Amino acid sequence: MRVLLIGANGYLGRFVADRLLADPAVQLTALGRGDDADVRFDLASGSPGALTRFLDAVHPGVVINCAGATRGGARELTRHNTVAVATVCEALRRSGCGARLVQIGCGAEYGPSQPGSSTAEDAVPRPGGPYGVSKLAATELVLGSGLDAVVLRVFSPAGPGTPAGSPLGRLAEAMRRAMQSGDGELKLTGLGAQRDFVDVRDVARAVHAASLSAAQGVINIGSGRAVRLRDAAAILARVAGYGGALHELDGPPGPLRPTIGHPRSDPDHATHTAHATAHTAHAVHSTHAAHGAPVAYPDGCGSWQQADVRTARDRLGWRPRINLEESLGDIWMEAACRI
Repeated sequence: MRVLLIGANGYLGRFVADRLLADPAVQLTALGRGDDADVRFDLASGSPGALTRFLDAVHPGVVINCAGATRGGARELTRHNTVAVATVCEALRRSGCGARLVQIGCGAEYGPSQPGSSTAEDAVPRPGGPYGVSKLAATELVLGSGLDAVVLRVFSPAGPGTPAGSPLGRLAEAMRRAMQSGDGELKLTGLGAQRDFVDVRDVARAVHAASLSAAQGVINIGSGRAVRLRDAAAILARVAGYGGALHELDGPPGPLRPTIGHPRSDPDHATHTAHATAHTAHAVHSTHAAHGAPVAYPDGCGSWQQADVRTARDRLGWRPRINLEESLGDIWMEAACRI
């Protein structure tokens, strides 16, 4: 199977590439803006005609689009998340390759959810910020393209490679600094958000499964369980062996305790698949002097998100496998290496 992977050098794309390269039946070509891509092409500025000529030459059976931007102004997000996808869809329509498209969407397309609820694919999307709007527009382009296509709405990916500027990346860095300087107290703020965290390697497995399936439309990819960042902070402290006190400046009084999310009634969902995220809404601040009110939710998702992942189970045969402690352990190992 010939697969064209767009965005192979990104946070998700690297793990998708690793997963595909481990499949001996896959012949992989990477397209991207970096020098190490097999083919250099900028979706945000390149023409559909140029991409069509490449598709006709390579003739892939599957095109996977992991490219995009998570930060920047509305114009930049639109260019990289919406215009780029329009280029892919138009090139595939013009091409004679007949390739299947696997588009990586995001849980931010849904916007805020009612606390305690699980968001299914038929929920009406109401993104609360420019990032979610740009990703939702891309999803609508894919769904209206007439192509053989599926959109995987990934909720909150985390694990190895989690960006240092993400909430869990900043949390790990704060803990590293505290341990390095011997501080017996770590003051944190902005830990109230609850998100559905899924390990990036589980996301890669879902992308692989989607490329082999005939499923179309939108499919949620998450753990099926919402987790507070304050709970993740307590677990990260245990994983890191940090023996100091954790104090949340804008949360309830008392020490942070390592509880995980809220129980679900569906026994088919894994009970230990809560994960940390690169796209979690709340920023995490640490201090030796952390003060001020809680920050806003940059992803526009409010205080709660939890995916209904039954469609992924039923149509892709996919379930998350990697638990919270392993995901956080990998984040911590990378942070600890900077000591």
